Amino acid sequence: MQAFGEFSQPLFEASGTLVAIFDAQDVLRWANAAFRRVYGVVEGEAITWSQIVRRNFEQGSGVAFSQADFERWLLSAKSRRGKVPYRAFETDTTDGRWLWMTETVSDEGWMLCVASDVTELRSSERLLRQARDSAFKASQTDDLTGISNRRHAMEVLAQMVERVNITGGHVCVALLDIDRFKAINDRFGHQFGDAVLVDFSRVVQQNIRIADCFGRVGGEEFMLVMPRITPGGAELFIERLLRLLARPGRLPQQPELQYSFSAGLTEIKPGDTVQDVYKRADAALYDAKFSGRGRLMIA
Repeated sequence: MQAFGEFSQPLFEASGTLVAIFDAQDVLRWANAAFRRVYGVVEGEAITWSQIVRRNFEQGSGVAFSQADFERWLLSAKSRRGKVPYRAFETDTTDGRWLWMTETVSDEGWMLCVASDVTELRSSERLLRQARDSAFKASQTDDLTGISNRRHAMEVLAQMVERVNITGGHVCVALLDIDRFKAINDRFGHQFGDAVLVDFSRVVQQNIRIADCFGRVGGEEFMLVMPRITPGGAELFIERLLRLLARPGRLPQQPELQYSFSAGLTEIKPGDTVQDVYKRADAALYDAKFSGRGRLMIA
């Protein structure tokens, strides 16, 4: 073990394989030289993954982006990042290389990223894999907002229910619903209503942790699955979201408009089914609406 500790970091540093470690807040804690070169990171730099890819987009380096709308791309990417213990996928770089990236997430939410250069693989095979990966991403993504769709969010909820039933631990689930959304559509039109949904998705997605899953499960209804957090911690977080969304001026089309949301919160308990959890959160959401909206109720 001592020999491994003594020689592992120099070996990783000299390797052509890209290696990086991110903490539970998605802040880069260590990266080897190969990773730093590709993604333009300075040694010892404390920077989030979102900041890395945003800088890549602005500088035209590192990640090769598949669409011009960076904010939508980022929302979609974050909706999948860190949500399962392990995943593997292809990613392009602006210098023409193809990387096979793996992400391994610990129980504490830390992530090990390892990427190998697979540029030499035959292009015909790669086109088939790209088509498969694009279809898989589309099956998990809400078309309008770019966050997880109902299917993906419910899959994550099912995984969390299974985890609690096997190993225990704290996992909280919240249903969030934009208040008086029909009135917004009726007054300003459906196009502006869509802008509200996109704005709401962006604000929430930017403030959740890497392990949290945020998805649109209905017209103006969303679900937030939060592992490794107590009901008290989840309550504080959602109360902060309520204050953030209460600030006016985020929508340039109607700068005077302020909209709010209501939320119902529950914790997954041993023995629960997905239906049990959803029913409790939905009942708490109903209580929040009935009690005056713009607030959180806990099942």
